[in-house]
Amino acid sequence: MIAVGLLAGLSSGIHAQQPPTTEVKIDNFSFSPAALTVAVGATVTWINRDDIPHTVVSNDGAFKSKTLDTDEKFSYTFTKAGTYPYFCSIHPKMTGKIVVQ
Repeated sequence: MIAVGLLAGLSSGIHAQQPPTTEVKIDNFSFSPAALTVAVGATVTWINRDDIPHTVVSNDGAFKSKTLDTDEKFSYTFTKAGTYPYFCSIHPKMTGKIVVQ
């Protein structure tokens, strides 16, 4: 029982260190937050809250969404540390980045 309690305490402590935000909203022709820092292994989900379609495409080709209509989502799990700049291929002035540590 004590070991189970200690393990539960350890796992909850580890879970508490995860970044609180792993969602990026697409709204008003922008990504919010524009820059997001996550841990290796984190999954980031982009959700289109705009009234028009958008995409999420990494500059280096690591990930690419289909065209997202209103309320559609795209998720990607980051398995390597690094900085991942991305943009909307329909509206290239829309940019953001994910920093994976």
